[in-house]
Amino acid sequence: MDDAAVRTHEKYDRLIKAAKTASPPKTAVVHPCDQNSLEGAVDAARLGLMDPILVGPAGRIRQVAASLELDISALPIVETEHSHASALRAVELVREGKAEALMKGSLHTDELMSAVVKSDGGLRTARRLSHCFVMDVPGHADPLIITDAAVNIVPSLAEKVDILQNAIDLAHALGFAEVRVAILSAVETVNPKMPSTIEAAALCKMADRGQITGAILDGPLAFDNAISPEAAAIKHLTSPVAGRANVILVPDLEAGNMLAKSLTFLAQADAAGIVLGARVPIILTSRADSVQSRLASCAVASLIVASRRGDARKAVA
Repeated sequence: MDDAAVRTHEKYDRLIKAAKTASPPKTAVVHPCDQNSLEGAVDAARLGLMDPILVGPAGRIRQVAASLELDISALPIVETEHSHASALRAVELVREGKAEALMKGSLHTDELMSAVVKSDGGLRTARRLSHCFVMDVPGHADPLIITDAAVNIVPSLAEKVDILQNAIDLAHALGFAEVRVAILSAVETVNPKMPSTIEAAALCKMADRGQITGAILDGPLAFDNAISPEAAAIKHLTSPVAGRANVILVPDLEAGNMLAKSLTFLAQADAAGIVLGARVPIILTSRADSVQSRLASCAVASLIVASRRGDARKAVA
């Protein structure tokens, strides 16, 4: 099958279209010293998805731009000496009110996140940081949010509450008409020998008690029962979520990473990545990401900022 025919991006197109109607957020692009990160920032600026502030060694940034024939003359550059300084200065720009989002450039994710989570001068909130993939899966009607596949390795029940609330808030920012969360395990029954099933049941009860808000939860659910109405029917599962989930909470990072990459490489899905729970959204992209994935990540951040401004757009409803 022709790959171009498979990758229609209709869900990402809706996200990008919605984001274009909002004022582009001022975004500190941290150490954009390679082709992917600098081109991504320039492309996003051209489409009105962000208003970039390039943070890094000015000489290196201009050298990369010249080698790619990119015109960055209109983009402000905040000079730093190296990648560590770039991360710290970008965080300072947020704290100074000069940036509303961060975007990872050509530095390691850990280097950026260490500046974000610093107890003195970082961007922590009361909420735990977590990562969401917003997946555009060909043949699947709606965007699919998968969390957490990149930050929290083996989250506790308490940490899953924050991870889940971050994802629910994201779904609302993206304009989901109804947020339906499936809490994944390998089975759909509570098994004392499988801690993920017990935690799934506890999270559902916490939602009943108002400790988690803004969504309908069900779990434990196996992945097929979460997204396939036919599979849910065969198992006689009757709930508003089974077979119709648009948010997937995985048991741990390994499961989430494998699930997201399986969809990417076997189902030709694209994955927009965002970190939530800090004072501003943090755009995380990979060198393996398609151009559309990078732009969609920027669109997601723009919609989050718009939602916080009270300027939410219905991207996927």
